[in-house]
Amino acid sequence: MEDMIRQLAEKHLFSIDAVNALHEVYGSHLEKVIKTLRRPSQTYFMRVNTLKTTSKEVVDRFQKRNVQVWPFGPIEEAIYTRITGPFEIPKVEKKIVIDRFAAESVLRGAHVYAPAVMRCSKLRLGDEVTITDIRNQVVGVGTMKMGETDILNLRKGLAVEVVSPIFRTLNLRESPEYEEGLVYPQSLPAMVTTRVLDQKPGETIVDLNCSPGGKLSHISQLMRNTGRVFGVDRNPRKIKIAKDNIERLGCRNVTLIYHDARYFDVDYPSLKADKCLVDPPCSALGLTPKLYVEISERKIQDLAAYQKQFLKAAIGIIKDEGSIVYSVCTVTKDECEDVVRYGVEELGLEVTEQNIRVGEGGLKVLGDMANLLQRFDPQKDGIGYFVARFIKSKY
Repeated sequence: MEDMIRQLAEKHLFSIDAVNALHEVYGSHLEKVIKTLRRPSQTYFMRVNTLKTTSKEVVDRFQKRNVQVWPFGPIEEAIYTRITGPFEIPKVEKKIVIDRFAAESVLRGAHVYAPAVMRCSKLRLGDEVTITDIRNQVVGVGTMKMGETDILNLRKGLAVEVVSPIFRTLNLRESPEYEEGLVYPQSLPAMVTTRVLDQKPGETIVDLNCSPGGKLSHISQLMRNTGRVFGVDRNPRKIKIAKDNIERLGCRNVTLIYHDARYFDVDYPSLKADKCLVDPPCSALGLTPKLYVEISERKIQDLAAYQKQFLKAAIGIIKDEGSIVYSVCTVTKDECEDVVRYGVEELGLEVTEQNIRVGEGGLKVLGDMANLLQRFDPQKDGIGYFVARFIKSKY
């Protein structure tokens, strides 16, 4: 088994610890899951902002431009399009190297911006270049829109226009619908998470990990701009990103708070919420595509401990019999079922049924409780994700 794990790690550029964590969950399906994680999903989901428009109106706008977009029946604000590929790309001698996150976006057709560039020796405006990550994995071919000097000195602006991506889909952020705040790029499980929170108009809701504002704005949207929604983050840059998004989307019932959410209940004792969303930083092992993964077992364990701190803070925020929804875009047992076990055994929370189900149940390590959880499988759903809903007992 150790030899197999090592071989898969070397073959797919995943750390041994990452492969071990995936093996614990997927067993004999391990290599198929890793291959799935290395490719983009076949579907690209978007959330229609029903504060400003309807799904039908947005679908009609796209289809008038011959962009094929479809509604997703179980969630009225969810629409999606296809991601096509892989395509053959031309061989180009000159090369530009970009960071992993940008490379994974380019793999789906996004352009390259100057801050993502790591190496670009002797490149000029107009040059055709092969785009790679630091592991020399090719993700596309593009045209230089800036020269080396401007890229390195200005560190902003469009550096490479991608003309031959390996996969193609709608570039939503450059569409008029995005600029007008009619749509927001959001995965299906993320939309399911907000639906599971089941916020009602007039309630008080706290999002303890609010940036970039996707779920935060979805909460506001479902509440029809009534009640109070508080978004918390300790990073001022991330608060700015959330602010830009909620303003573009027309969310007027949101208050952003710059604060370490792990201590929010201590420093804001008078704020009592009906519901709380805990969507903390995680290993992100469920997101696709992944060109390589370097995470260690220690880092996964540290992240799980970090996530538990936010769940504990949520206890102090929520009213008796209020609900807490916990979600992460990962699949490790440490960050999913083990955090749920902590919530039940250490914090006295009760796991409860979710009002909408698109994914499957949790791992059987939690017995019958697993049926109340919701997991999204990379092979079936194109993304790995986990959602749990708790109730705070009155006693």
